[in-house]
Amino acid sequence: MKSVTQNNLTQLTTLPFLFPVNCYLVKDEDFLTLIDTALPMSANKILKQIALIGLPLRYIVLTHAHGDHIGSLQTIAEAHPDAKIMISDRELQLIKNPVPYAFEAQKPIKGSYPKTFPVNVDKTIVEGDMIGSLSVIETPGHTPGSVSFFDNRTKAVIVGDLLQTQGGIAVAGDTRPLFPFPTMGTWDLEAGIASTEKIMLHNPRILAVGHGKMILDPMPFLEKAVTRAKKRLN
Repeated sequence: MKSVTQNNLTQLTTLPFLFPVNCYLVKDEDFLTLIDTALPMSANKILKQIALIGLPLRYIVLTHAHGDHIGSLQTIAEAHPDAKIMISDRELQLIKNPVPYAFEAQKPIKGSYPKTFPVNVDKTIVEGDMIGSLSVIETPGHTPGSVSFFDNRTKAVIVGDLLQTQGGIAVAGDTRPLFPFPTMGTWDLEAGIASTEKIMLHNPRILAVGHGKMILDPMPFLEKAVTRAKKRLN
């Protein structure tokens, strides 16, 4: 597992050279928040990184419920039983019934959802909720219930699979041939474009994604990704 830290944000990458899958630790003054849990094989190394930092894990929050983002959830939750687990209600509903609502884009729900959610959820999160220093931003696109997290101290935004940087920055659904896998699990590119424009309103200074390296000062890259994705729609 590869570890890279920017300010209070640590990116942990499983299989960095083959199929990079990221999760993130956010350091607040006296606790940690884990964003996503990567693959089942990631659990022990994530737990070691938490122990190395030496702060209690207070929250486990999820951008969405695909298998490569909740793979270690049960193991980490068992190791840290006091950590509160949070995800959007829309993602939980997709596990039960993976079809779009009437007001959503009528496109297939894709990706590897579990048959049941592996742990009890302490809170379902919505736009504007605060989790330590993180604001919740609803960012549908890759899935209808995807959320992102914005660190109000550092202006880092952690977007899950709304965007990728592996194989070239792109809105999920705009296929990058060198790493096409996010597109394979994406529900609606048009919604993803709108969500990307939404996070751009926050003028992020760090972009952190589910697959690929973090980008510093990402606004020019985000603008190019949106322009390219809009051309894909036309």
